[in-house]
Amino acid sequence: MTPKGAYIKQLLESGEREIYLSEPQDIFMTLDEYREKIKNCQKCSLGKTRTNFVFGDGDPHAKLMLIGEAPGRDEDLQGIPFVGRAGKLLDKILSAVNFTREEVYIANILKCRPPNNRDPLPDEAEKCMPYLDRQIELIKPQIICCLGRIAAQFLLDTKAPLGKMRENDYSYKGIRVFVTYHPAALLRFQQYKRATWEDVKRLRRYYLKINGLPDEKFD
Repeated sequence: MTPKGAYIKQLLESGEREIYLSEPQDIFMTLDEYREKIKNCQKCSLGKTRTNFVFGDGDPHAKLMLIGEAPGRDEDLQGIPFVGRAGKLLDKILSAVNFTREEVYIANILKCRPPNNRDPLPDEAEKCMPYLDRQIELIKPQIICCLGRIAAQFLLDTKAPLGKMRENDYSYKGIRVFVTYHPAALLRFQQYKRATWEDVKRLRRYYLKINGLPDEKFD
């Protein structure tokens, strides 16, 4: 019997007589199945201008989930988040604290590229956030790291500046949230690299602590 069949059988045996299949279907959905379900989204105007729907990339059971603001040109062309210059820098940042791209999951607030890489609009984020929420539910990460002010403000529903958010502890749906600079900002402003290094070291130490792993030394 399939998991869905077992679920329906359990409901019937418990005395339930009205079963609405449209709701519990997602309970048994994998991340890949969810991608297939939503990849043709046209809820906002970005669906008409995108090249690819950029769902996300990485380990579907990752303990660390990274969230940016929206796909850029390279991401729109390839359908994968963080594959341009900023993505290559992100890979180096992860490697510096002993994470690989293959063991984390990377997504964005928006799944489609805004024209000319402009900031996401509030109504676009509002329509797209349920998709990200469902990804978080399916992945069940221990830690979320918001990359940049815009991603953090939309996820945490705050107008606080990035500098202040970096200093505070946050939780989203019971998951610990860290906030740091977007890799694209580091390409433009070298002075942010030291602060980002401190942020990711703090994140790594928290990861090691909650998983009962020994501390690591960094340069």
